[in-house]
Amino acid sequence: MPPKSPRKQQIRSQGEPRSPDRPDFQDPDFNFLCENLKISDNVRGKAWNTYEKMFPSGYMMRETAKKKESLGLCLYIASVDCEEMTFTFTELLKILRLSVNRCFRLLREMDINMDVLSNKVDNAISKLKKKYENMCLLFQKFQRTFELIFEEQHNTRAAVDTAPILKGTWITFLLARGKILQMDDELVISCQLLLCVLDYFIKLSPPSILKEPYKSALNGLPVNTPPRSSRRSQNRNTRVSPQSETDSKVLEFLCSQNYCPMDEVRNVYSTSFVDFLASAGISSNEGIPKVESISRQYEELYHKHKDLDARLFLENDETLKVDVQDRYDNPNRVYICNPASKSVLRRKDQCLDLERTPRKDESEVFPVPPQTPVRAAMNTVQQLMVTLSSANDKPPDTLDSYFSNCTVNPKTKITDRIEHFGHVFKEKFASSVGQACAEIGYQRYKLGVCLYYRVMEAILKTEEERLSVHNFSKLLNNDIFHICLLACAVEVVVASYARNASQAYCSSGTNLSFPWILRVFEIKAFDFYKVIECFIKAEPSLTSNMIKYLERCEHQIMECLAWQSDSPLFDLIKQTREREGLVDHPELVSNLQQPVQHNHTAADLYLSPSRSSHQHPVTSVPTSSVTNGQVSSSQPVQQKSTSLSLFYKKVYLLAYKRLSSLCSSLLSDHPELEQVIWTLLQHTLQQEYELMRDRHLDQIMMCSMYGICKAKNIDLRFKTIVTAYKGLTNTNQETFKHVLIRDGQHDSIIVFYNLVFMQKLKSHILQYGSARHPTLSPIPHIPRSPYRFGNSPKVPGNIYVSPLKTPYKTADGLLSPSKMTPKTSFLISLGETFRSPDRFQKINQMLNSCERPIKRSADTGTTPKPLKKLRFDSDGQDEADGSKHIQGESKFQQKLAEMTSTRTRMQKQKLEESLESSQQEEK
Repeated sequence: MPPKSPRKQQIRSQGEPRSPDRPDFQDPDFNFLCENLKISDNVRGKAWNTYEKMFPSGYMMRETAKKKESLGLCLYIASVDCEEMTFTFTELLKILRLSVNRCFRLLREMDINMDVLSNKVDNAISKLKKKYENMCLLFQKFQRTFELIFEEQHNTRAAVDTAPILKGTWITFLLARGKILQMDDELVISCQLLLCVLDYFIKLSPPSILKEPYKSALNGLPVNTPPRSSRRSQNRNTRVSPQSETDSKVLEFLCSQNYCPMDEVRNVYSTSFVDFLASAGISSNEGIPKVESISRQYEELYHKHKDLDARLFLENDETLKVDVQDRYDNPNRVYICNPASKSVLRRKDQCLDLERTPRKDESEVFPVPPQTPVRAAMNTVQQLMVTLSSANDKPPDTLDSYFSNCTVNPKTKITDRIEHFGHVFKEKFASSVGQACAEIGYQRYKLGVCLYYRVMEAILKTEEERLSVHNFSKLLNNDIFHICLLACAVEVVVASYARNASQAYCSSGTNLSFPWILRVFEIKAFDFYKVIECFIKAEPSLTSNMIKYLERCEHQIMECLAWQSDSPLFDLIKQTREREGLVDHPELVSNLQQPVQHNHTAADLYLSPSRSSHQHPVTSVPTSSVTNGQVSSSQPVQQKSTSLSLFYKKVYLLAYKRLSSLCSSLLSDHPELEQVIWTLLQHTLQQEYELMRDRHLDQIMMCSMYGICKAKNIDLRFKTIVTAYKGLTNTNQETFKHVLIRDGQHDSIIVFYNLVFMQKLKSHILQYGSARHPTLSPIPHIPRSPYRFGNSPKVPGNIYVSPLKTPYKTADGLLSPSKMTPKTSFLISLGETFRSPDRFQKINQMLNSCERPIKRSADTGTTPKPLKKLRFDSDGQDEADGSKHIQGESKFQQKLAEMTSTRTRMQKQKLEESLESSQQEEK
């Protein structure tokens, strides 16, 4: 029988006396959970209502275990919603006998089936998942490092048990992390803090249980003892203070083996870890800290946060394992199922990405070393350090010369601004990450300043070469430009320290996630958007992951941040519409099929909202145009906003790509509707742009799809649209659950459609249901991403360009086909005779399979040809294809052109030789 509803009459339950006002629930499992988890009456009622919504009276729960799990999760949901959490997450898992991963999976299923999770619950679950995943990674890192430092018990003669040291080190780290850090996803500082704890325990441990090189370092001896003659010639000063050498040596070895910058770890030790030891009452004079005392302090911290008890990693607890069913439900994922064992399963999604070790045949072509998320984070930081190794947090001489050439020297304002924002960033970083991390934040800010000067110099050099101009006074004295450029540089540094920059972390669940940087520097998203493309073009060392991250930030600005009420975008649209008179909008529909030009400079976008345009001499007014900091007179022509025009083009491209993805999953039987929906969406963005105020681009997209389907009498429910929308990349349930209606009132997207969207566009939408519908808007030209990924020569189809390795050669040239593997047989050596004529055809097929055909406008009257690939050239111009190398062309494109040219010459030469031989035979 299904569980009964609460009875009105009151009865006494077993155990403690019940409050006379408490409703009684006749379900024993529910009452058992409520009593053991100390649930309040308010939470009990809400949890029961949630359970009845999920399982109505006609539904029979066949398995008692699943029923108990569902009841427990309903209690968790209600406790978070009511902000009355009386139990920890681990206590809930224990009483339900659930693993962490199974619990997350059940909550996800409940949300998909019944949509019962609020934004508050969703954020709480996301925070728990991040903490669990991070703790898994950190415990694996701790285990591997501990095994490299300490001898196994059977290998040491000393009567010292390493188990208490293992336990004490891990719990001390947990306590230090909990007290120092407020962020659950700060992986780099956590790793550095782990090394500090290990360094502390190594120095307190007997040398007999240590492995090399830590044993020699602890004894104050050089690890690699040099010959006697070499020791005599050493400086005496290097051996007079063995204790100081020991202090630094242990930390040096830990840093080198774990790919951590020594300076950063030393900074964490001195600014954060030392203060923690004092606050926790841990003193080296007392020897190795008592596990009971440290565990007691961590117990208080764990109950305060109401989350996971990470001490259970040491016990290989069942709650931290992944259940078998979850592994069957997700066969493509590989999970960390036993964090306490040496066998670590790996997972492919989110932050537990581990790059697999390449197979033998793959390593010959493109070797990729195995990489954990911790190692990947450290490598990203190291790469940043290498990039900025020659940079300085002071203006270089080249910039000083640019400053001197200005009509008004901006150097003083620039340095004062940097100093001011340094204090602001340090304070904001400390409040977000932890007060003990203030100095760490300031060091990251200084790295951002180095990158800021480096990019500014690159921008000015490019403009000087392009225009032969030396005076950039107006640009260099523009405050908004400098603040946005500095903010972008600091954001790149902050993102480099994140766990996985490629996933962008553009979500509110992370303390330092974008747009946190906008609040720190007090800049508008629309102003920040202008600098992103310029920044990427000016800094060639950016990795592909970082470029994708910045591109995702740009998308988030175009989706919602630029449309906030206080954004300058709305004033710019209004001014442009008033200035253009007969032109309805700054972005003309006829230009949608043309590729977005990426030759805009920082001056174009920052110095003035308008620039001369010779396209529409309808309403002529005398103006002046701004070019790279210099004012030049122009003829009386109609004005067009450069920044607004480029912004709208990019918004249209983003909107159409997302709409196309949604249509492909929902309207595959009605492909003709895609252009109709796009026409309504484009009309709304162009003519009814006020609907975007404090709203999201995807909200307008989903309403447009629903409205057209209603007008065309196609059965497509909003629930179906929302379900498909969840499958798109970078989506958030708040987009369809929390939509602005009016005057600060928010509701679901269906309420917004009925009360706002339909009321505004009803007459226009109905026109699409008639035989004489409005003229359809052309489909925007969809180019590839304009951002080059120069660090990788890979192109779609797994083709790489690399020097020919010697193992593939013999005395007679290349290996014979009989001696080549399937991988090596597909290699091509430039200048060599090709063994089979179809090899270039295979390459072309691989490349063409990844190309999307691009349609020309119908009025061209010529055969459709794919448009040229957009590139960033020094002069911003695209060149036609030809035999000459195009500036900005990738190495692979150049090699491919060379191969084609070589093949043509060889074929021509072979043809000539055959003709000559035939002529000789005739003679």
